[in-house]
Amino acid sequence: MARLKAAVIGSGFIGAAHVEALKRVSGVDVVALVDIMDPQCKAEELDVPNGFADYREMIEMTKPDCIHICTPNNTHKEIAMYAFEHGVNVICEKPMARNAGEAAEMLTAAKASGLIHAVNLHNRFYPANHQLRNMIQDGVLGKIYGVHGGYLQDCFSQKTDFNWRMLSENGGNTRVTSDIGSHWIDLAEYVTGSKVKEVFAEFQTALPVRKINQAGKLKDVQVDTEDTSYVTVRFDNGAVGNAVFSQVYQGSKNQTTIKVSGSEISAEWDSESISELKLGYRNEPNRLLTKDRTLAHPKTAPIISYPGGHVEGFPDAFKQNFIAIYGAIRGIKPTNPYATFEDGLHQMQVIDKMCESAKTGRWIHVD
Repeated sequence: MARLKAAVIGSGFIGAAHVEALKRVSGVDVVALVDIMDPQCKAEELDVPNGFADYREMIEMTKPDCIHICTPNNTHKEIAMYAFEHGVNVICEKPMARNAGEAAEMLTAAKASGLIHAVNLHNRFYPANHQLRNMIQDGVLGKIYGVHGGYLQDCFSQKTDFNWRMLSENGGNTRVTSDIGSHWIDLAEYVTGSKVKEVFAEFQTALPVRKINQAGKLKDVQVDTEDTSYVTVRFDNGAVGNAVFSQVYQGSKNQTTIKVSGSEISAEWDSESISELKLGYRNEPNRLLTKDRTLAHPKTAPIISYPGGHVEGFPDAFKQNFIAIYGAIRGIKPTNPYATFEDGLHQMQVIDKMCESAKTGRWIHVD
């Protein structure tokens, strides 16, 4: 098996997570890291042989098979377009772009290149969620009535918490809806096999003025993105869903939940109990399905690496996603579908319509 070369652009928390996961993917070598500040030092810290300040120079010198875009949203399009022009496959962090217009340009370039294109929506690769998807496809839950849940964090719950995502020029018109809500939207569509067709949203900015430290002094900064997003959605299979996305929810560090209501069974997954799928019944005791290859759906078993009782979490979902994507680069059809730029564009269309709904107070149809 020929080895493939990977390069990661961006060395923040998520970039480092990509590097760590890639090092556990068979047949892949991480050959370069790109960062505008101290690139070689950061590369050495992550045990990557080459550090570059410019992604163009990196692509020209190392000729990677695939790049991972882990930079602010306003840079995604230009990096992806350059990579496709130079024959390089692309994995992009979510959200795919700042808006659907940028995402559409990226998808057009991806299709024209004939290369692999993917968005790192890793929740698809937790065994419990893949199990739930297969159960729904097999009709075990019956007719799907509703999907509920959310994504809660408290990382920006203080006035002195500030991040580039808070300014729309960097991240786009939404913050929590695109940054963390994107994960829930994709997860809901992935497990149900149905697409969001209409949305209604209410955005709330609890802290419209933030404080940043400049030269030892606190300076006020006006924030033009939401802290919390309350959304209701209609799916094309007739189901209705609602969710809350928030980065000011005290005490929740990084919690994603999804509850699916079916005519026969209900199912619930909570990222804080990551290996468990709760199943609810009316006329028999409820069940707790734990991660175990021997008990899992036959299609789910291949994405489980460790025996029952051994938790597989955030880094392992990244690993399984990358195994599927790099397999596709080699021409191997994945057993579990990873998110492509088509999925990324659809998601940006949903998010843009949620933003429009929050501004107008109306239900908005997703094209």
